[in-house]
Amino acid sequence: MKNIFLAIFTLVCIMHTGTAQDFQGKAIYETKVTGTQDFGGRDMPEARKKEIMERMKSAMEKTYILTFNRTESYYVEDEKLEAPGGGGPGWLRFMGSGTTGKYYKNIKDQTYTNQIEMYSKNFLIKDELKKPDWKMGSETKKIGNYTAYKATLTTPIDTTGMGAMSKMFRRGGNANRPERKIPTEKTVVAWYTLDIPISQGPAEYWGLPGLILEVEQENSTLVCSKIIMNAEDVVEVKAPEKGKDINQADFDALMIKKRQEMMQNFQQRGRGGRGR
Repeated sequence: MKNIFLAIFTLVCIMHTGTAQDFQGKAIYETKVTGTQDFGGRDMPEARKKEIMERMKSAMEKTYILTFNRTESYYVEDEKLEAPGGGGPGWLRFMGSGTTGKYYKNIKDQTYTNQIEMYSKNFLIKDELKKPDWKMGSETKKIGNYTAYKATLTTPIDTTGMGAMSKMFRRGGNANRPERKIPTEKTVVAWYTLDIPISQGPAEYWGLPGLILEVEQENSTLVCSKIIMNAEDVVEVKAPEKGKDINQADFDALMIKKRQEMMQNFQQRGRGGRGR
């Protein structure tokens, strides 16, 4: 009898372990542009402003897929065929907007891998996860069928090149208008659900007691539109492998250098054009 009980206990343990390992899901996220651009006070026809805003929305409003299990997640854009001339305004691409490529997080090992293509080169950023300092709130709301709870986070902003870009927008505009102060940090609002108790979320966001369903920040919102749990087709969650290995600090330093070089080229071309 003792052997029978031991066999049953062992079988239950194996089944429980298998269930834990098989726990997986997929969340679909949509980005939406929620703000407007002041264009640095430039005297620009309304039709032209509308055209630029539409191009910005086309470049920034995308669909992403987060595949996850209990300890890992993989976040990637749901790539679609881009229309000719797409990709958004040149200044948006220049600023390196959207530096989340194929983003893998492992909260058990406290590491992440971010595969990014920048300046026609593939980089594989590998570094340690730093737990975000979320401030838990008491507000709740419904996102689909899930009850979501509010949390806020203050993070620094990469301001490299923003001063020069602001001057470019002001060129030809109202010279008497005071120059806009460039912020150095931003506040992010996240909405997470305890119904899916994993510490994961889209892009670099994580560290809450449930799956992050929505992220709000200045001028944009990232919201989950669909969740599929424990589908029959099991998708392996693993880190991307294509690209040059680099840590986050070295990658940031490289981007600063590249942006400064590009700004110098813009300024030189501008001086050349005025000299004709």
